Amino acid sequence: MKLITDTDTLAHTVELLSKSGFVTVDTEFLRETTFWPQLCLIQLASPDVAALIDPLAPGIDLAPFFTLMADKNVIKVFHAARQDIEIIHHLGNLIPEPVFDTQVAAMVCGYGDSASYDSLVAKITGHQLDKSSRFTDWSKRPLSEKQLTYALADVTWLRDVYRNLHRQLEESGRAGWLKEEMAVLANPDTYAPPLENAWKRVKGRVRKPRELAVLQQIAAWRELEAQQQNIPRGRVLKDDTLIEIAIQQPKDKTALANLRSLSKGWENSAQAAALLQAVAQGLAIPKESLPQIKHKAATGDANRSETEILKLLLKLVTEEHKVAARIVATGDDIEKIVAGQDKTGIPAMQGWRFELFGKKALAMLAGHIGIKIDNGAIRLFDIKQAEQ
Repeated sequence: MKLITDTDTLAHTVELLSKSGFVTVDTEFLRETTFWPQLCLIQLASPDVAALIDPLAPGIDLAPFFTLMADKNVIKVFHAARQDIEIIHHLGNLIPEPVFDTQVAAMVCGYGDSASYDSLVAKITGHQLDKSSRFTDWSKRPLSEKQLTYALADVTWLRDVYRNLHRQLEESGRAGWLKEEMAVLANPDTYAPPLENAWKRVKGRVRKPRELAVLQQIAAWRELEAQQQNIPRGRVLKDDTLIEIAIQQPKDKTALANLRSLSKGWENSAQAAALLQAVAQGLAIPKESLPQIKHKAATGDANRSETEILKLLLKLVTEEHKVAARIVATGDDIEKIVAGQDKTGIPAMQGWRFELFGKKALAMLAGHIGIKIDNGAIRLFDIKQAEQ
């Protein structure tokens, strides 16, 4: 088994792959020491062709691969596509189109929440994958025959998984459900969130609007710094340090030096001045323009009961329709529905999810449908009809 290491061979292989209606795709990468994933291997397969591409080969141009990813006549099939697409988006400045994610399709088809690739292969084909090379350092060369065989299996068996799930979606009339989910993967913001949202990644809490304003500024600074240096966010500053800075709001090097979470001497680094400027920007925001802290409303006994009932409703509905509960509604969705929030901001109240679950949730909260035990089974019933 040979790796493709030159552009001409890659172009010829892509030409063959592009003749198919679909191509399965996987990547192997490292990102422990970088902000952006380091692409180490690309696996591709159509019904007739299977290939392994070495993106680390000297002089190779991946342009033919990116052309294939942009070919709208070829469906790109991934399993758990987000990280693979993130790499393609970063390196090729494009998002593959159209896309079929077998992990999402499996949830729609009732294989449970976040089904793994090897479990799907086993359930659909009966084949048990050898996962002994799971922890390979894919940046090292040469790769062994065993490692290459392992890598290729990630796209060859995916062909059978795709065909099976595609058929199930068509037969059940749920192909449109998957299409709605793929719209998230097609959104560039999924892979490069705006800098102003970087604070949402930070683990830790601030309690005052001014603290949040500073956190938003310094988190955006850290995000940009990590991108430019291509290092993990935590290598710039850790989350607990950002929280301490947001609370203490240092205005000069002396104040920075007094922070417990910063290493000694950091206040004299090249980054310190830019960080202090970000703090100053947060402090300069007028009081009337400060971001608001969203406190989670206390849940009363009545709301707790309604929430539990809707969770039971979700379980009943998803079991009846053989679809993973996680893809229909989250606990946060249910709490917002119970609280009477604007349904336009709740995924469970949109599209096919609304038809499947949201509509019933509103009817239950309005007292139109109820839950009963019928011959040992929990069932829904129309309250008005039962009263007649």
